[in-house]
Amino acid sequence: MLRSLVGSEMCIRDRYQRRVRGKEKSTMSFAKTVSTFTAEYKRNTPKKLKIIDVYLTYVVLTGVIQFLYCLLVGTFPFNSFLSGFISTIGSFVLGVALRMQVNPSNSGWGNISPERAFADFLFANVLFHLVIVAFVG
Repeated sequence: MLRSLVGSEMCIRDRYQRRVRGKEKSTMSFAKTVSTFTAEYKRNTPKKLKIIDVYLTYVVLTGVIQFLYCLLVGTFPFNSFLSGFISTIGSFVLGVALRMQVNPSNSGWGNISPERAFADFLFANVLFHLVIVAFVG
């Protein structure tokens, strides 16, 4: 009887150690993937695209904060919440379009200069936010 208890304890310990090793491997591979991604991003991404990425991150965080505020406090002036949230979504979409036009590896946009793409971005943002202000009423 004692032998079977010791044997089962060894079996349980072996299974636990295998599970822990598997988790260590997956954690290490995830960390390695993230570090490889950040190193490649820092090395290969032009500075203009990094600035646009910071803007896109800011817009996403603003939308998340607005949504959390809506969940915690409520949506009493619903038009205000809706216009603010739609503003963040629209700004994100316009920012992604700008990033796609400015990215030198995207050739599907024709022969658009970065200055023209930025001017289009500004014009579309002004027009879009005039509509948002009109929606707030």
